[in-house]
Amino acid sequence: MTSEKIIQELSATIDGWRTELVETLSKICEIPAISPASDGDGELKKAELIEKIMKDWGFDESTRYDAPDDKAFGQVRPNIIAKLWGEDPNGPTLWAVTHTDVVPVGDISLWETDPFKPVIKEGKLYGRGVEDNGQSLVATMFAVKALLKLNIKPHYNIGLAIVSDEETGSKYGIRYLLNKGIFKPDDLIVVPDSGNPEGTQLEISEKTILWLKVTTLGKQCHASLPELGINAFSAATKFGYLADQELHSTFDHSDTLFEPPISTFEMTKKDANVDNINTIPGKDVFYFDCRILPNYSTDEVLDSLNRLGEKVGAETGARISLDAVQLEQAAPPTKPDAPVVRLLGSAIKSVYKIEARPTGIGGGTCGAFFRRAGFPTVVWSKIDDTCHAPNEHCVIDNLVNDCKVFAVLFVSDRL
Repeated sequence: MTSEKIIQELSATIDGWRTELVETLSKICEIPAISPASDGDGELKKAELIEKIMKDWGFDESTRYDAPDDKAFGQVRPNIIAKLWGEDPNGPTLWAVTHTDVVPVGDISLWETDPFKPVIKEGKLYGRGVEDNGQSLVATMFAVKALLKLNIKPHYNIGLAIVSDEETGSKYGIRYLLNKGIFKPDDLIVVPDSGNPEGTQLEISEKTILWLKVTTLGKQCHASLPELGINAFSAATKFGYLADQELHSTFDHSDTLFEPPISTFEMTKKDANVDNINTIPGKDVFYFDCRILPNYSTDEVLDSLNRLGEKVGAETGARISLDAVQLEQAAPPTKPDAPVVRLLGSAIKSVYKIEARPTGIGGGTCGAFFRRAGFPTVVWSKIDDTCHAPNEHCVIDNLVNDCKVFAVLFVSDRL
């Protein structure tokens, strides 16, 4: 069969599954699969449904690796590994890594539909998790199903890693599997968990992630007698304002590989301080989300903020301390001409008729864990990027066409 004929048959097969793709994504995303760290039950029920769906598809290997977690339903965080042998079962595996967990819905009043009852409107499927990461999860599943239906033996072994815990640190997901030695040195890794609406973003690098907790201690007193206290909220506000200015002016390097091309430093969450209006708070807590270009170290950022904290403390009488809630130093980037990048770029061009280019992002994906472990990894999908937002949606055409991209990718070196 010619390469053109293979692509045509894969495309026609997947087009014929359009309704099934949407129905499968809907069923999967009816199950919340929220981490216990976010007051959810975990991913077991969703993983069991996925196993049931793929049960009779004909994978050469299907194994579940359960990471123990007493806080989760069933006391486990499940990770599904399904493989289809290529020309050499002992050769390298081309992996697609997706995740089952989703973030909480947030403010339910901002949703126009029930987050866990997916609905179709104007060519889009709405629901929590349909884009992050359900679209790619289902697209990669059905891409392998297309190879099985057409009895196409791929050049590489094909692996699906459907993991838990991506949204809250990957301790029970990718990091657990890496410690189990599931992935081999010559394997190729694709993580379809980030992208843009054009489908042109081949993510090969990520910024350093630093989440900071800023605690300001003062002295509580009656609001009518401020001279008797030290207003922790006021001192924290001053620190936050000055920190925002200093961080953006000091760490101002630009790198056009990344979108956006600069380091970002954003004040986000704020804890409650006092319950009543007429009390000056003696303690205040807020948080920074920092996404730092790889040329800067977190030590540089922390040293700058600690010096500023001492200065503001001397001026206000408050004591300001910083704690890193999360710190993920940027992993070594994947080379733009790495085989996995070239193969995926070629598959995208075959389906979407566009040139995707290597880029870097500020978000964190499973790709960083693979890169730190020495695996060249590329992250891609064609999405509207409604991840974590109210009214999250998946463009149905993207679901179908991404499935075609992965099917073409999986038969790479046979074309």
